[in-house]
Amino acid sequence: MGKKKGTTLKLNWGFTFLIGLGFFGIEILWRVYNSFVPLYLQSGNASFDAYQTNPMMGFGLDTVTTGLVMGLDNLAALFLLPIVGALSDRTFTKIGRRMPFILFFAPIAAISFAFIPFAPSMITAETNGNIGELQGLFAIFMIALAIMLLAMSAFRTPVVSLMPDLTPSPLRSKANGVINFMGGMAGVVGTLALSPLFDINQWIPFIAGAILLIVAVIALFLLVKEREASVVIGDGSEEREGLNVLKKLKDVPSANRRTLAFLMLSIFFWFIAFNGMDTWFTSFGVTVLELTPGKAGMIFSVALISFIIFAIPAGFIGSKYGRKKAIITGLGIFTASLVVINNITNLPVIAILLAIGGASWALVNINSLPMIIDTSTDERMLGTYTGLYYIASQLAAILGPAIIGWFVQRAGGDFRKLFTIVPIFFGLAIFTMLFVTQGEAKAVDKRGRAIE
Repeated sequence: MGKKKGTTLKLNWGFTFLIGLGFFGIEILWRVYNSFVPLYLQSGNASFDAYQTNPMMGFGLDTVTTGLVMGLDNLAALFLLPIVGALSDRTFTKIGRRMPFILFFAPIAAISFAFIPFAPSMITAETNGNIGELQGLFAIFMIALAIMLLAMSAFRTPVVSLMPDLTPSPLRSKANGVINFMGGMAGVVGTLALSPLFDINQWIPFIAGAILLIVAVIALFLLVKEREASVVIGDGSEEREGLNVLKKLKDVPSANRRTLAFLMLSIFFWFIAFNGMDTWFTSFGVTVLELTPGKAGMIFSVALISFIIFAIPAGFIGSKYGRKKAIITGLGIFTASLVVINNITNLPVIAILLAIGGASWALVNINSLPMIIDTSTDERMLGTYTGLYYIASQLAAILGPAIIGWFVQRAGGDFRKLFTIVPIFFGLAIFTMLFVTQGEAKAVDKRGRAIE
């Protein structure tokens, strides 16, 4: 029997950039959040302030507790993400399946995000770091974080699902490169444009980030029209008895199930590493490098800029040489660069190594979502598979900061230990990726449907 030939397709670059607007808005918020929330939580703690040249007001938590706070607020999202993905799969409205979730939850996320500095701004020199006297303000702070995270989780899966909805399988690595390029651009805006403003007034980065999210979502709604739901989705009747997303995995063939398990495990390991580093990098900047919070928040922009430059080429590399090879190569290079950072404090050299790390992270991040989506044999389950991807990443977000924080605390608050434990988790991700055997791009017919 003759082998079916796929059809050569071209990516609509302009339209794909527009799809990335939602991700742009999301990543701006996360960049500001990860830069300054850990500082709010730790400042006032004597062991943390001892390393700072200009201590700020905060709640005085230790690194383990701070890590738990940075992680546990993702717990609800761990369950919410795949459910929202499945819900949006079976939603039919005049504005599409994904847009109703995006338009409802994005404003809630923006408002709660802008409110985050309120409680820390009320801390006085007398109460700084005294969590016993700050319980009321801490409760307000945690409520703002929780609302923001739940709202972000509720519209993130629909935002990310737009790309596979509108992009045939062979083009998804390239398209994901564009989407992550937009995310990288948001990160650069957050670090280079918004983070320095923190040193002027702590409210500015949060309010500006909230405004940019709203503008991005409005532009997404006006410029991106979802294709007819019937093209990629059934009537949703299989889910009407309940949205237990994991229950649907019983329909995945055993060979696919094995690959899916190892791929999710790899995603879990590399996001423990990356989220741990991302959470604590500003703390590394203010303690080890003795920078102000605003300047410390800028350092990571080097990695983000190199990520942007390499995001689209990473998609091409994944398409040409294979997603698995691209991911393993990226993990290996990133690991090597972090091992070197562990032994130096020279800022220009650290910047160069972060640039190398950012480029290698593009190889991993750009090709991972298309890979897990293309383990699916049913295009109607795209939202579900997107949700499964975020199960792995959110579980890592829950555990990563606390695990890394525990090692830092055991080392007496030395944030150089970031670059000892993070490479270990990248190494575990490389090991589990060796057992992944599926998830490469599929051939498609003229209508963009996968050829089985």
